[in-house]
Order: sequence, then C-alpha cells, then structure tokens
Amino acid sequence: MTVLETERLTLRPLTGDDFDDYAAMMADPQVAEGLADPVGSSPADAWRSLALFIGHREIRGYSHWAVVERATGRFVGRAGPWKPHDFPGLGVGWCLAREHRGKGYATEAARAAVAYCFTTLGADEVISVIRPGNTCSIAVARRIGHRFLRETDCKNAPALIYAQQRPAAAR
Repeated sequence: MTVLETERLTLRPLTGDDFDDYAAMMADPQVAEGLADPVGSSPADAWRSLALFIGHREIRGYSHWAVVERATGRFVGRAGPWKPHDFPGLGVGWCLAREHRGKGYATEAARAAVAYCFTTLGADEVISVIRPGNTCSIAVARRIGHRFLRETDCKNAPALIYAQQRPAAAR
C-alpha cells in the first residue's frame, strides 16, 4: 500500500505495532461517539477494528492509513479510503485521537485520501458517511470539497452521506 506524505503528516499502512496507540484512541468515548460505525471501547474491540482495516487492505489493496506527525513520529489517528462489503460507495474516513484534534490534521489527511481515490484508484465519486450530530466531521467533509448528498442508514443508525465528484480536469 502506498505511503503518502503531506505537509505535516505521513500516511502509512496500519500495522500491529500501532495497536497500543490505536486502542488508546478507540477507548476515548469522545472519539467513539463520532464514528459512523461504532467500534466499542475495550482492547478486544480495538483489536478487531485494527484487524478489520488491515484485512480490508489485504482484500481491496487499500484501506485507512496510520496518520503520523512527521515532526514527531507520533501516531495521531487513522484516515483513508474504505469500501467494505455493502458500503454505499468508495468512502474516505478519518478518526483522530482527541489530543490531536483542532490542528487541521483530519482535513489534511482526508484531502490526501480523496486525491488518492481519484488519481490512484480511478474513482469518479468519493463519499463520507457521517453521523448526523458529528459537526466536526461534517465541517471536515465540507473543507475537503464534499457536499451533502443524502440521508441513509448505517448499521441500523441514521447517517449522512457527503460526496464529491472527480474534478472535470482529472477526467
């Protein structure tokens, strides 16, 4: 899987070595409440979630990356392309540890992921599935160029789909 670098971040494949940081992030109730697909807060739940992203990479050839600060090498979260079975389209998602929010990292990582979807994966549309009350993720979706598309149901809970089309210049 491709490693991407942005101005402040390295986006690299998630590995088992990320488990402790990943589990700590997922144990935070403020992180968990914003997820479109809630994971649970136990270490076993975090393990299954991490394994799901790594398995998705094995099956699809792409998945969420570990988001790492270039300046410090610290794990700050995950972000990237996503399309599990029965998902409504090729999606881009993001999840950051609470202490790394408000720095623009989600927007920076999501922009890189959207560009990857259009240029490398050849997508014509990229979506993000967001819980209705997650105003921070809705703001990120808008900043990366997504527009509200429709309401839907995800895992038996209401969700919003934001999306953007491949830029005309890239077609």
